[in-house]
Amino acid sequence: MVDESRSRPAFRQIPADMFAFTTTDRADLHTAVMQVFGDAHERLVAALTFDEILAALPGIGWYEPVADSSLDYTLGALHKYGLIERTQNHTAHYASAAEYERRNLHYSLSRKGEAAYEGVLHAVQHLSSTGALQTAVLDAILDRLGELHDLLAADGSPDRRLYAALMELEGHLAGLRASTKQFNGQLQRLLRAEGADPATFAEVKQATIAYLSEFVTNLDSRRHAISDAVARIHGRGVTILHHRALRGADLPALPGGDDPAPRWLEQRAARWDGLCAWFQPADGTSPRIDQLADVARRAIVALMRALERLTDSRRRGTSTAADFRALARWFAASDSDETAHELWSAAFGLWPARHTHLSPDDPTAVPATTSWWDAPAVPVSPLLRTTGQVDKVARTARVRDTAQVRRLRRERVVAERAELERAWAQLATPGPVRLSAFAQLDSGSFARLLELLSRALSAPQRDGVRRAATADGRLVVTLDDAGADRRALLRTPHGVLSAPDLLVSISEARSAATMAAGRAGVEASA
Repeated sequence: MVDESRSRPAFRQIPADMFAFTTTDRADLHTAVMQVFGDAHERLVAALTFDEILAALPGIGWYEPVADSSLDYTLGALHKYGLIERTQNHTAHYASAAEYERRNLHYSLSRKGEAAYEGVLHAVQHLSSTGALQTAVLDAILDRLGELHDLLAADGSPDRRLYAALMELEGHLAGLRASTKQFNGQLQRLLRAEGADPATFAEVKQATIAYLSEFVTNLDSRRHAISDAVARIHGRGVTILHHRALRGADLPALPGGDDPAPRWLEQRAARWDGLCAWFQPADGTSPRIDQLADVARRAIVALMRALERLTDSRRRGTSTAADFRALARWFAASDSDETAHELWSAAFGLWPARHTHLSPDDPTAVPATTSWWDAPAVPVSPLLRTTGQVDKVARTARVRDTAQVRRLRRERVVAERAELERAWAQLATPGPVRLSAFAQLDSGSFARLLELLSRALSAPQRDGVRRAATADGRLVVTLDDAGADRRALLRTPHGVLSAPDLLVSISEARSAATMAAGRAGVEASA
């Protein structure tokens, strides 16, 4: 048979009237009485009488007088909601009928009442607490995972110790989830907030940035360590872990469908799946801890931008909004439309025609530092306003003759090519020679040699030889490190180069006909 309570979603299992006692016109007294029952439940007091409830109200901070009818109404309402149970005490002796009426009934929290009271406590605690991102919790989770692995690997390890370590691990995970959710909510509210006090606002955001930065530091290493620890426990067997922890839990053995063991194992499996979702998802999705790191990094950037905007607003003496507000006050204080129009013209300068780009016939006659008020008037064409053009129409410029430019470019290209030919001819070697053979070089040849050596030294070494070619593929240079323990000195008009005396071979890679055709093509293109 399928348990319908387990197949329904969790939010549908909550009774509709569980928290109804907090919404009535007597919610304060109802909540105070529930707190009296909660305190008694913590002291392991099974039930309370009418007089004990009335006497315990001042102990929880209720100092107003409570009539018997009001307390009786509250107890009846809580019993109607199913939060408390009423039982009769037939073993006691009563001296009078009034004493029987007040002491006969015993009140205690029902299971539904215990859940309602814990829910109220949790809500109050959540409202008064502050979320946090604590790396110490991650370290504690890693320690408990390591302890569980050691207990599973050790022969004869006590099941009770394994149960205690598993409960501590689940407690740390629950604390991490709760604190993370609450801190994320506070962080998003901080990103949307605009502080009334700029100094306090900036101080809070700077502290938050420092806090987030400290949390993100070394977060990846902690995440990978926890993921590896989870994988090691998977290798030992999660089912074995849960069944050994079940034996260490010493749950009461109840017959039939009341056996708590299956439900306990389901809860452990669900919480272990939650741990894997945080650090090592089985479906290959991104772990939640990585999502948390992304949220923290984006929040750091957003807070830095907010602080930058706040700093910029402090640096400026005024703002556009303040200027417009001051202008609005001036308009409101204008005594006539003419004054308002003059103010408008002075503030915005939107006249029908703007011709400040015009200059006098002789621009050098008026210094650039001359004020517009003192500068001489410039004639403005009537066509400027209607057509946007001045009446001075110049003659079309002559077409530029580029024959001279093309001739100079062709001569420069031919000269550069001839210089390159001379350099290649001077550097070409009949075979491998020492670098010291190039003892005397002119500036152009020396620059070409350095280019070839740079290309060869950048090439990968194969069997002790480096090989490279020029950009046009004409020359091939080969370097050999054999016997390069001595130094070579190359003298140029700009100085002396000292380098290892390598074996250098520079040879042509194309035929003379191909080179001549290439030269003819270059000259024709020039």
